[in-house]
Amino acid sequence: MSKKHPKANVKVRRFSKAFVWAHGINAISFFALYITALPMYTEFFDWLYPVLGGPANARLLHRIFAVTFISPTFIWVIFDFKGFKLWTKELVTWKKRDLQFFTEFVKELFGFNFKHIRQSFFNAGEKINSLIQIFTAILIIGSGFLMWFPQFFPRAVVQWGYFLHNVGFGLAIAVIVGHVYLSVVHKNSRPGYSGVVTGEVPAWWAKEHYPDWYDEEAKKGNFPNLDDPKHKKNKGA
Repeated sequence: MSKKHPKANVKVRRFSKAFVWAHGINAISFFALYITALPMYTEFFDWLYPVLGGPANARLLHRIFAVTFISPTFIWVIFDFKGFKLWTKELVTWKKRDLQFFTEFVKELFGFNFKHIRQSFFNAGEKINSLIQIFTAILIIGSGFLMWFPQFFPRAVVQWGYFLHNVGFGLAIAVIVGHVYLSVVHKNSRPGYSGVVTGEVPAWWAKEHYPDWYDEEAKKGNFPNLDDPKHKKNKGA
C-alpha cells in the first residue's frame, strides 16, 4: 500500500463493464488459440490431441476461438464507444512527457528510485503495448484468414500466411508475458490489476499513476479529492 495515501480503501471506476468483458474474452481466446495450436505446431505436444478430442476437434476449437478472438473489439465499440474512442485518441496523442515516462519506467522496473511522470488515462507504456498488440492481431487474423480459406489464394500467399501467423503469435506471446508481469507481478502495478477484473482500482493508485486523468475527473466531481482532509483521516487501508 502506498504510504502517500494510506486511507484509500476508496475505489474509482477506471474501465467500463464492456471493456472488462472484452478484455476477458480476448485473453481467454488468445490462450485457447495458443493451446489448441501447440499440437499442430510440433509433435512434442501431440499428447494434447486426446485432451482436445483429437486432431479434427483441435482444429475445430482453434477456429471457434479464432472467431471469439475477433469479437472483443466489437463488444467494446457497441457497448462502450466512448471508452473505445478515448483509447484510439490516446494512442495517437504523444507528448514530451510520454518520452520522459520511459526513462523513469526503466528505473522503476529494476527497483531504483524513480519519480512518477504525469500521465493521462493511458500511460506511454500502455500505449506502446496497445500498438504492438494491434500489429500482432492484424498479423494473426490476416494470416489466419489465408490459412482458413487457402482455396481462394495462391499457394505462395498461403505459405507466407503460415510464416506470418507464427511470427504474429511469437511477438504476441512476448508482449503478453511482459504485460502480465507488469500488471500482475510487479508490486507497483499490481494494485491496478483489479481494473480488468471489476473495472475499479484504488483511488490512491489511480491518482499516483494517472494524475492528469484523475484530477480532471475529480474536478468534475466524479472522483474524490484525496487531498481533502476528510479523506486523510482514514488510516485503515
